[in-house]
Amino acid sequence: MAIVVNLDVMMAKRKMSLNELSEKVDLTLSNLSILKTGKAKAIRFSTLEAICKALDCQPSDLLEYVK
Repeated sequence: MAIVVNLDVMMAKRKMSLNELSEKVDLTLSNLSILKTGKAKAIRFSTLEAICKALDCQPSDLLEYVK
């Protein structure tokens, strides 16, 4: 089972930089970078909600299950 994080794809679609997203969701660049590169082991719902709000997307736009 693999969950793929498509944060970089959504950021590109919204033309938003990591710095800009970091300011909007009040997360450090290093934490967002860990999410963006798919190295995160978990994500808080509050963080997911903030990212979805900032990028105007759904959680399913960011997370994908790949067999």
